[in-house]
Amino acid sequence: MRILLIGAPGAGKGTQATLVAERFGITHISSGDLLRKHVTEQTAIGRAAKAYLARGDLVPDAVVMDMLRKPVVAASASGGYVLDGFPRTVAQAEAAYETARGLGVAVEVAVFLEVPAAELTRRLLARGRGADDTPEVIAHRLEVFESKTRPMLDYYADREELITVNGARPVGEVAWSITVQLQRVLKRA
Repeated sequence: MRILLIGAPGAGKGTQATLVAERFGITHISSGDLLRKHVTEQTAIGRAAKAYLARGDLVPDAVVMDMLRKPVVAASASGGYVLDGFPRTVAQAEAAYETARGLGVAVEVAVFLEVPAAELTRRLLARGRGADDTPEVIAHRLEVFESKTRPMLDYYADREELITVNGARPVGEVAWSITVQLQRVLKRA
C-alpha cells in the first residue's frame, strides 16, 4: 500500500505516519527528515538544499523529488510506504505523480487529517519549537496551507482514494480511524 498523509502544520502527520507504518508493515518516509539528513551528511542533495535553506527559500521540487526517488522505490519494493511532507501543492502532486507513475510507485491512497485552525494553533504554540512558532508565523503557515495545500484534496479525490479523518481527536482514536478506513480500501482492492 502506498499512502500519502496530508494535513496542516500541527495536524499530527508525523505521529500518524509512524503509527500507520507500524500497523501495516510499511515504510514511513518523511521528506523533512530526509532533507535534514542529507544536509547533515553533506550529500550532493544536501549541499544543493542547504543553499536554498540558508537563504530561507523553498528547496526546488526537482531536488526534493530526486531525494525521494530512491526511498520511495525501495519502500514500494518492500511492501509500501506512507509519505508525509511532500507534495504540498497541486503542481508538486502532478509532477510527483508523473515521476512515480513511470516508476510504478505512485500514491494509491491519500489520507487527510482535518483539524480546526484553533486546535492547530493551540498545538503549535504548545510545542513551541522556536521562532517559527509565534502566533503570527503560525497564522501565516495555516494560510499557506489553506491556499496551497488544501486544493490537493480535490486532486487526490479525483485521481485515487481520499480518506478524511478527524485529526482533532486523541492520537489513538485518530490512528484507529485511519486503520479502519485503510482496511476498507484494502478489502475493495
